[in-house]
Amino acid sequence: CQPALLLLFGLAWAAVSSACSLQIPPHQEVARVARFVAHQCDWASMATISTHKPVVGQPFSNVFSVSDGPRGSSTGVPYLYLTDMEVSVQDLQVNPQASLTMSLAQTDYCKQQGFDPQSPLCAHIILSGSVIQVNGTEADFAKKALFSRHPEMMEWPKDHDWFFAKFNISQVWVLDYFGGIKTVSPEEYFQAAPRRKQN
Repeated sequence: CQPALLLLFGLAWAAVSSACSLQIPPHQEVARVARFVAHQCDWASMATISTHKPVVGQPFSNVFSVSDGPRGSSTGVPYLYLTDMEVSVQDLQVNPQASLTMSLAQTDYCKQQGFDPQSPLCAHIILSGSVIQVNGTEADFAKKALFSRHPEMMEWPKDHDWFFAKFNISQVWVLDYFGGIKTVSPEEYFQAAPRRKQN
């Protein structure tokens, strides 16, 4: 009986800890909210302009694993692990412009709060910009950032010629409250810091 009670207590404590773990910044601090969402999310939907028939020239959205740094070490820069074999990467070779969407719906936050993924209260961001390959010390950091949060990547086929890239942000769009979408400049975005403190 005692082990069962301890197990139940542990599960209850884990649930409470999980609910308290995401301390989203106040919605008035728009740039900080954007940085917070970018650091919490492990994947994003990236839209490119398709180069593939029969949808040439049309928006084409795809899912990518991302990381802006190891947990607790946010940079605000979404890094990606890519291969030329991937259909969206082939689009980027023709036109590197893209948009990247990340939402707290992919965490437990919105579900615990009872927010629908489309609700403005379920914070999400849209980044406009371009995707560029990184090398040298930045590639080393991208590797650490991605592999620490997506360890399976280390086992992906070596013959796919993987490379590290980053999303070069030109504009940030934030929807985290009622009243419409808000914009944040890259300068404001990178000057802000996500909240790391946990209860």
